[in-house]
Amino acid sequence: MNANIKWLREKMKMLDLEGMIISNPNNIRYLTGIIAEGILLITRKENIYLTDARYIEEVNSTLTIDDEIIVHEFKDFTTDEYENFFLFCENVGFEENYMTYAQYKECIRRYKINNMQETEGIIEKQRMIKDEEEIAKITRACEITDNCFEHICQWIKIGQTEKEIALEIQRYFQLHGAEDLAFPTIVASGKNSSKPHAMPTDKKIELGDVITIDFGCKYEGYCSDMTRTVFAGYIPEKIREVYDLVLHNQKETQMAMKDGANAKVLTKLVKNDFELHGYDLIHALGHGLGLDIHEYPFISNQDFYLKENMVVTNEPGIYIPENFGVRIEDTVLISKNGCINLTKSDKNYIIVDKVQK
Repeated sequence: MNANIKWLREKMKMLDLEGMIISNPNNIRYLTGIIAEGILLITRKENIYLTDARYIEEVNSTLTIDDEIIVHEFKDFTTDEYENFFLFCENVGFEENYMTYAQYKECIRRYKINNMQETEGIIEKQRMIKDEEEIAKITRACEITDNCFEHICQWIKIGQTEKEIALEIQRYFQLHGAEDLAFPTIVASGKNSSKPHAMPTDKKIELGDVITIDFGCKYEGYCSDMTRTVFAGYIPEKIREVYDLVLHNQKETQMAMKDGANAKVLTKLVKNDFELHGYDLIHALGHGLGLDIHEYPFISNQDFYLKENMVVTNEPGIYIPENFGVRIEDTVLISKNGCINLTKSDKNYIIVDKVQK
């Protein structure tokens, strides 16, 4: 049997579940390798994937005999046959963070389930620890991202718009091995950089602008995530001090991240240093990533201990409203005695379209 589904069945026993409905596409991909639309049913005796005619051939080509997954088209069954899937199942688990209330009611009606039980992200929590294949895919996504950053630093010129830079990043990814963006690229210059999740606009890059670039790609489904803050033409003195503070804390966090490190303590150390200098940490210090760009764990004010082979981000930032912002972010792999930067681009001062003296 598929190893991930075997694990899930053992976990279901511990939760007293006789069945489970899995509708989150990335959880389905993690368990089965299937990318096509549909839902996965774990019943008492079988693993059933329900999809429509458009995806039958694709799904069957993904699976092997060892996966032990039966593929059916939705219309293969009568109402009575749907009811038999979870016959004699006292408790059936569902993904409460993904299923809508309308879908919840439809599952009760279609499958005649007496008790649908929340599963509290059991698959997402399992996904926190990456295996060698997953780490290799994330590493490749990060390599493509590093290469893209090297290209974009040579490409940016004063007078270009934020949108033009974002489009060039997307173009580079598409032409150099990435399958997609990991998330909508952030290019924020000047005052726009004070907004942590600013979207690219028609604003043109001006001499003296700070430019925050937050971007990543997907490689075989797995994400990268990196932020660099660069300078157009020269480095304004008012920004240099803030940049140094952010970079110092990013490096200190990198040194402290390892198996057993407490996410709450990591966050508190950065927050305290920022506050000592009159600033604040207004977002999480980091987050897990993999098939999703944001997934467990979240490095914030909650007690949580990092574990070996987690992949997380390290991204302190300072934002001064209506003025500027600075964020520096790497994707890192947690190891027994430290962490390994998977994004390796330079974090020292980077000046694009440098003014010749």
